[in-house]
Amino acid sequence: MSERRPDSGPDEGDASSPRRGNSTSAVHGGERESRECNSITVPIHQTSTYAFRDSDEVRAYQEGRSARDEYGRYGNPTWRAVERKLAELEGGDDAVLFASGMCAATTTFFAMLPQGSHMVVTSDCYRRTRQFIRQYLTKLGVEATVIEPADTQKLAEAIRPDTKLFFTECPTNPYLRVIDVAEAARVCHARGVKMIIDSTFASPVNHRALGDGADLVIHSATKYLGGHNDLLAGAAVGPAPIIGALREAVGVLGGVLDAHAAWLLLRGMKTLGLRMERHNANGLRVAKWLEAHPKVRRVWFPGLASHPDHAVAARTMRGFGGVVTFELEADFDATCRFLDGVRIPYIGPSLGGVESLIEMPATMSYWDLSRDERYALGITDSLVRLSLGVEDGDDLVADLEQALAAV
Repeated sequence: MSERRPDSGPDEGDASSPRRGNSTSAVHGGERESRECNSITVPIHQTSTYAFRDSDEVRAYQEGRSARDEYGRYGNPTWRAVERKLAELEGGDDAVLFASGMCAATTTFFAMLPQGSHMVVTSDCYRRTRQFIRQYLTKLGVEATVIEPADTQKLAEAIRPDTKLFFTECPTNPYLRVIDVAEAARVCHARGVKMIIDSTFASPVNHRALGDGADLVIHSATKYLGGHNDLLAGAAVGPAPIIGALREAVGVLGGVLDAHAAWLLLRGMKTLGLRMERHNANGLRVAKWLEAHPKVRRVWFPGLASHPDHAVAARTMRGFGGVVTFELEADFDATCRFLDGVRIPYIGPSLGGVESLIEMPATMSYWDLSRDERYALGITDSLVRLSLGVEDGDDLVADLEQALAAV
């Protein structure tokens, strides 16, 4: 049985309501209607089930006359506060939470792709997403066409009569490609295809893809939304019918978020606007500095004029994020020495937290591939992905400078 959603009140993302600033929505969105016992913060509803007063209340619930919770896999008041806040930030009707960003993607694909259908996906996106499509969706007879990112002409050519979805990140990982979402939506909708944007690298502060025509936005809320490297969560935001179907699916598949993790996400999101200002500033400053360094071969950052999608990014995004990908004028061993020499960023995967993180994709996400396989995907021995946190920009630049001295 799926959850019957309690009324969420005026804080829910409603396209007809006035658009508030990002920080105002991040602080207040979804919470004013959820206060209990005069508490400013929404409490952690740490419960697996919900009691009914009597049989009449059970019948009222089953008949749809009572909007309330029944069982913890179908709903939680702490979740709903997060969902309302995220819906307001993204400008969607509603949102639904998942146990991780990967769970958000896989559940969405299961719910929206009929058996034997076709989808289009871009090559430069999270490797595990492409692995899921290749290893698991094919068992349902789902076929996928992989196209180069940010190429709407290739998208138009790839769409078939049985195509149901186009899925891409924006920006992508790790080369931060930026598609023209409005043009891609036009291409998709002219052929009856739904478009899903993974907006993890942008956050709703830097880009609201729903406003540009996307049918659904998903997030690894582990990243910028949570912001503190202390939780795993995923989310999808969009029109009520699609979100309702996804809520039904997660209730069946079971990839639900723990109440405490939802509360951590709620707390983290309150500073999203403030944090993104610093992520954006650090990203642009470090990208410009790296591009001018003689030991750096190339930098990929949408805020740089040298990025292949800079014009689209400058026109459609309000900021470019804190992830900078670059390639050193160095071999594998020298690149390892560079990573070992930094003193502020931690060596590790992920992004979007207050602490800076750095990694070599060759030794992290793509370690199990041969060198030839990696290079075919553009993952070279000297490629580095740096996720800048909210530390002082002067300190980050100084740290990178001393580490590059060892290369």
